[in-house]
Amino acid sequence: MSNRDADAPEGMDRLTEAVDRALAELGAAREKAKEAGERAERGEQLLRQLADGRQDPAALAERVAQLEAENEDLRDRIGRGREAVDRILASIRFLEERR
Repeated sequence: MSNRDADAPEGMDRLTEAVDRALAELGAAREKAKEAGERAERGEQLLRQLADGRQDPAALAERVAQLEAENEDLRDRIGRGREAVDRILASIRFLEERR
């Protein structure tokens, strides 16, 4: 048996791994392309609606402003909730240490 024959299984394993990685990357690229196509289609639909007058840009801008304000309020509430949880955990730790 020559060295070439001994290296064949290792070489085949490396080739199989390389092909598997390439196929995984191809699948990921296809998924990204599909998502980009879907986003582009949604954007085109919105542009058609704006051009046709079916969507009011002012109403959309107002809705965006409302959603941004709501997001800010939710972020504040989450922050306050985390602070309360931290205080409760600190109290629990203190009580456990006193036992």
